[in-house]
Amino acid sequence: MLILNIVLIVLLVITSLLLTLFILLHKGRGGGLSDMFGGGVTSSLGSSGVAERNLNRLTVIVSLVWAVCIVGLGLMSRLGLA
Repeated sequence: MLILNIVLIVLLVITSLLLTLFILLHKGRGGGLSDMFGGGVTSSLGSSGVAERNLNRLTVIVSLVWAVCIVGLGLMSRLGLA
């Protein structure tokens, strides 16, 4: 069980970093923190519709893996397997 615990922790760290990156890559919708840091400025460098949809899908998949890691580590800790 020690190996599974280590794998879940490593996967949690990787998915946490990826999730942070993917959230920061999303285009600002206005009215939030993105406006404070210059996200409200319109630019021609914005992503296309397909790229935005793919980024949304990747973000959802990574967040689901992150949540499964959290639940798995919590269950292992609760059951005394960690």
